[in-house]
Amino acid sequence: MIISYNWLSEYLPETVEPERLSKILTSIGLEVESLHKYEAVKGGLRGLVVGEVLTCEKHPDADKLKLTTVDIGAPEKLQIVCGAHNVAAGQKVVVATIGTTIYPFSGEPMTMKKARIRGVESQGMICAENEIGLGESHEGIMVLPQNTETGMPLADFFKLTDDHIFEIGLTPNRSDAMSHLGVARDICAYLSHHNKKETVVRSPFKNNFKPDNQGLQMEVVIENADACQRYAGVSIEGVTIADSPDWLQQRLKSIGLRPINNIVDITNFILHETGQPLHAFDADTIAGKKVIVKNLPEGTPFITLDEKERKLFAEDLMICNAETAMCIGGVYGGMHSGVTASTKNIFLESAWFNPISIRKTSLKHGLRTDAATRFEKGVDIGNTVNVLKRAAVLVKEIAGGEIASDIIDVYPTPKEKTEVALKYHYLKKLSGKNYHGDTVKNILHSLGFELIKEGDDEMRFKVPYSKTDVSMGADLVEEIMRIDGLDNVDIPSAITISPSVETLAHEAAYTEKVAEYLAGSGFQEIFTNSITNSAYYSEEVLSKTVKMINNLSEELNIMRPAMMETGLISIAYNLNRKNNDLKFFEFGKTYSVNEAGKYSEDNHLTIYITGNKNADGWKGKGEKSDFYFVKAVFEKVMAVLGLKADAYTEAENADLSNALQANIKNEKVAELGLVSNNKLDRFDIKQPVYYADLNWDRLLKLNKKNNIQYKEVSKYPAVNRDLAIVVDKGLRFEAVQKATASARVNKLTSLSLFDIFESEKIGAGKKSMAISFTFLDEEKTLTDKEIDSMMNKIIGAYEKELNAEVRK
Repeated sequence: MIISYNWLSEYLPETVEPERLSKILTSIGLEVESLHKYEAVKGGLRGLVVGEVLTCEKHPDADKLKLTTVDIGAPEKLQIVCGAHNVAAGQKVVVATIGTTIYPFSGEPMTMKKARIRGVESQGMICAENEIGLGESHEGIMVLPQNTETGMPLADFFKLTDDHIFEIGLTPNRSDAMSHLGVARDICAYLSHHNKKETVVRSPFKNNFKPDNQGLQMEVVIENADACQRYAGVSIEGVTIADSPDWLQQRLKSIGLRPINNIVDITNFILHETGQPLHAFDADTIAGKKVIVKNLPEGTPFITLDEKERKLFAEDLMICNAETAMCIGGVYGGMHSGVTASTKNIFLESAWFNPISIRKTSLKHGLRTDAATRFEKGVDIGNTVNVLKRAAVLVKEIAGGEIASDIIDVYPTPKEKTEVALKYHYLKKLSGKNYHGDTVKNILHSLGFELIKEGDDEMRFKVPYSKTDVSMGADLVEEIMRIDGLDNVDIPSAITISPSVETLAHEAAYTEKVAEYLAGSGFQEIFTNSITNSAYYSEEVLSKTVKMINNLSEELNIMRPAMMETGLISIAYNLNRKNNDLKFFEFGKTYSVNEAGKYSEDNHLTIYITGNKNADGWKGKGEKSDFYFVKAVFEKVMAVLGLKADAYTEAENADLSNALQANIKNEKVAELGLVSNNKLDRFDIKQPVYYADLNWDRLLKLNKKNNIQYKEVSKYPAVNRDLAIVVDKGLRFEAVQKATASARVNKLTSLSLFDIFESEKIGAGKKSMAISFTFLDEEKTLTDKEIDSMMNKIIGAYEKELNAEVRK
């Protein structure tokens, strides 16, 4: 939320400096995220002065340049070389003196220095409006009115005023503070409480609304009274569409809005002043002089203000005339009913629309307008007409014309104010502070609450319509504590707590342990959005996904059913920025729903590798990642968990090629492989990505069953033997491991494959596998005879089960 200090100060009865105001706002829960100075024109026109051209002659050495003498109110006159075609003696002009920095409308700032132009010294610059940021025109120098005082600072001539801009981080429940008046109300409540004297907002509502005639009557009909509980309007005829006056343009520019024309600017001004959205219709486009608030059939086409045709949903609330739709109520205007340069008569709308209805329509159509943002959080239904009257008076003052009707106010079922009770002991319990009854009453009264009953231990209040979030005693406690100052909460001398039992200590410990291992191995942890785009997934997958009801955007519409896609978004983001060697890991959840409607969440650890395993260095080039690298990382993670896959099988996963499934006791614990080209193309990734998806819940469950055992390091040496065998080319090392296990050699502690060799010399369709074996006896040193016996048993198993030949 953007708040202008100058604008805000109009509603405060006393001056509060910006820095103090910033502290007050943060203290009452309107956290100031930034405070910065605002200049209507960059640089504030500092150093620019009004000068009078005394003489203007042709430059002695340039046909298109003029040599001028300029009086800027100083004892010495300035000699300035000027290239503008319209410069002439007797003019009042804008002069940038030596040392002045000018800020062009576009381009970099420039500081004036003495210069020689075609051999003649120039002591400054006579400026055009685009050269000092006042406009885009460069048709010639700016010529000021003849009666302008020579030597006057240009900032004084244009009456520029500096401002300070607050950026406030509003919580979603604070719809009452989404305007300058709302913020001013909170500040006055704070000042009243802390200064011990009543401080009241200077209201802009002057009660000076009066119709000039009844020449432009409209009829308003509400067909959907649930979605539109109040609708007010007024007609104004004979308006002139033009630019807004400077004061109004400055107000809008200071909060980052672009002035459009006087009517649109007034509606935007009122929105940010009061928080109430308004809409202006060209009254001559309202067929039948009738405004109907209703829903239209599903799929009805409607062209909005941005010239796009949209298909309406049945729930969309529309503002229609007797023949056709004019506007999506509370969200966006229509192409053919808005104010244009030729508009002469207008109909102003001020309404209360149902927040749920507005939010659904806004999100479905992707129209996140200022009006929709306020309606969906709730606006003050009691202020609908007052705001409309103020807007009508402003239109008459600024755009001319006459108010041509009474206020039309259709309010089928007036809303009762919410009543909330507050008990003193409850206030003490939640706030930790003893508040006097008078303090409570004064604070809530300053915020607009009405005391309706007071007892020995309880007070009852009516809630103002502007406080749409207040519905229970806890909300009143929050209001009291805010105005007292959230930084004034008492800190107790002792804190009493109940000891708790950590139920997830095991999971957290191993998550941290694995994360530390991966980070130490050069991986970076990522956190991706668990809400993702359904377009990434097949229809089969989508049938089991958890769909968002009120999604934030069209793209983010489901809870992710798999981890891969959100990680690939991060991969693609980095690759697009030339960060090509990536090693990522992520702990995250996937979500699904079964046919019975039961939801489930599963924890995963995913690993992503692309590019080189290591960077180029003086010792050699970086080595490219491959499948064996991701498998090795997986096995190291398993080792950290004290687990080991007892089997690998081919995985059936359309998103992976050359995929393996890791199993423990016939239960799948992970999948790993190369991401398929189809999947990579979906994210515009041009290089291979290796991926591992570990079922974290299952692994932690298996890890819990592990009994950690410690044993003494053997006193006796281990013995290594190597063996090369010739086998069929398609044989996997997994088969070698199984054949080795069948030999039942108890003293074999490990085996590893260290070389594969293929050549016609060893036979067609054959390959040589070189294997290293490690033997160890915990009780004695092994002899050659014992080792040879064990090797023979292993060789026998290979010959029998693998049809292998020992390579000599």
